[in-house]
Amino acid sequence: MHVIADVDAASEARLLRDWLSAFDRVFVLTGAGCSTASGIPDYRDEAGGWKRKPPVTYQAFTQDDETRRRYWARSFAGWPVFSTAQPNRAHRALAEWEATGRMSMLLTQNVDTLHQRAGSRHVIDLHGRLDTIRCLDCGDLTPREAMQQRLADANAGWIDTIAAFAPDGDADLERTDFRDFVIPACTCCGGMLKPDVVFFGENVPRARFEHARDALAASDALLVVGSSLMVYSGFRFARMAHEAGTPIALLTRGSTRADELASLALRADCTVVLPDALG
Repeated sequence: MHVIADVDAASEARLLRDWLSAFDRVFVLTGAGCSTASGIPDYRDEAGGWKRKPPVTYQAFTQDDETRRRYWARSFAGWPVFSTAQPNRAHRALAEWEATGRMSMLLTQNVDTLHQRAGSRHVIDLHGRLDTIRCLDCGDLTPREAMQQRLADANAGWIDTIAAFAPDGDADLERTDFRDFVIPACTCCGGMLKPDVVFFGENVPRARFEHARDALAASDALLVVGSSLMVYSGFRFARMAHEAGTPIALLTRGSTRADELASLALRADCTVVLPDALG
């Protein structure tokens, strides 16, 4: 692995541009580091460790009423800021590069749809999208904005102070008791509603994984942007690429789980490097 750190942004961009020049079809995998410049916090520090308490698990959300009420109260508070985040220079650079035909697929671990809003068309949302709500009983899909209004109507007068905004539309609140927070049920069947995203402890849908796997197999390089790859659902694509002999480049601020698998690792800000490297 060739790790590059503490050099100027122009040199980092040149190194990545030179590396990419050898490939015609590049599979791109992005993570939270691609969206932090848009005001969406990430979960991990540069060493790959948790910055805060790990997010709620699927099992806790579905099985514990208190956990579910706390999740929805915090999401209700955090959604207005999350939903108004705008694509940054990294998102736009990737969208423009896709138009050249050299990107085979963009697989993102993010749930913010910022790639799509920047103009990317061939995107697989590995962990789903936070702007959609799914009924766990009947499968009905509804917009998150509609759920936000239902939450507001069901909790009129519910006020809390936001201590800090957190990753994926979450927010830290001052209160600790959420027993009075009302969660609307599915309008079709009365079932439990959950954001259409993959929680910890939940599997990526098989068809989605296979779509991404096939796109990677048809590519001749893998570029990872803004992800530590500490979550296995993302790391396995780096592992599959390595096992197939597909070259890997990493563009992140810190270390990743795939450092030993990559031929190039740039410890850099993707919003600074990508526009020049892909331009």
